[in-house]
Amino acid sequence: MIKELADEYTSRTESKLPLLPWYVVEYMEHSYDLSPASLLNYAHDYTIFFEWLIAAGYHTGAKTDIPLILLEKLRVQDITKFRGHLLNHKGNADPTINRKLSSLKSLFNYLTNKAEHEDLTPYLNRNVMAKIDLKNAKVDNDVKAEKIKNFVLRNDDFEKFREFVAFEFGALPGLHGTTKKFHEINRERDTAIVSLVLGSGLRVSELVGLNINDVNMEVNAFEVVRKGNKKSIVHFSDVAKADLQEYLNVRKKKYKPTSTVNALFLPSPESINWKEGRLTVRAVQKLVEKYAKAFGRPALTVHKLRHSFATRHAQENNNLPKLKDQLGHESVQTTMIYTHVFDDEKLAAVQNADKISK
Repeated sequence: MIKELADEYTSRTESKLPLLPWYVVEYMEHSYDLSPASLLNYAHDYTIFFEWLIAAGYHTGAKTDIPLILLEKLRVQDITKFRGHLLNHKGNADPTINRKLSSLKSLFNYLTNKAEHEDLTPYLNRNVMAKIDLKNAKVDNDVKAEKIKNFVLRNDDFEKFREFVAFEFGALPGLHGTTKKFHEINRERDTAIVSLVLGSGLRVSELVGLNINDVNMEVNAFEVVRKGNKKSIVHFSDVAKADLQEYLNVRKKKYKPTSTVNALFLPSPESINWKEGRLTVRAVQKLVEKYAKAFGRPALTVHKLRHSFATRHAQENNNLPKLKDQLGHESVQTTMIYTHVFDDEKLAAVQNADKISK
């Protein structure tokens, strides 16, 4: 992970810890093997859980004062209520709920099986989370593919969306003057971002983590830090290269970075609450959402752009090992989903061939 991002995540985690019980802080401080991003997720998940305990009437007072004995007395029914809270009030999907419950499992395991009082007794004598099964979130590849294919860009849509971001958005009738001006300022940057995801399949976290010196324009590649802090070389298309070059041509003039700023993509000085440094994940997600809505595809997200690249790559190259490496998947099984997206089109092609043969 880029040091700047790691420092940012660590800072955000540290801001949450004083508002959590002491034993949670102790667990977090002992979790040396977790990445800064994972620690921040844990801190966020624990905050939600302990705030729920108070809102649901299990404790009156501050989160920091919630005693260990309360955790020890929680029942399976109580955790089921929390799961319902995440589903019905937070709107969390099963994978997100599983992540939050997994965070709690890790905490409760530490409190029960690792942490000890001075008299060598465990912090908790009973671990309710050991009785909680995570909902099986595995979905057949065909089902996943069916969900993806309704949102990915196809064929000419790649270039149409890119052209829309680069030129057409700013010419939309009725566009607010400020929005139009902001687009003109960030046109090259935003086009390069969309082009790179569509032309490489980068994750948004990988995209914002790029530094200037990570890019090799001669071979259409950059070095990225992927999940698990693994470094990898990822290639991008010629179209993405051209758009990236246009952005690089105006980067210094428009964004005026100081010598200490190495981030490739920068926030606009015209932004509200502008802060010099690196464009954030949320900022990229919001700008893609803005263009997608205006394009008439409101369900299109930056992650759907990654799916679009992967689907197109699978169709045109039929090389799963290469696609797996390009996307940074741990297993080729994960990559196989993209071979299922257009099975209906393959079937139609076979049927048409059969008609021709007759």
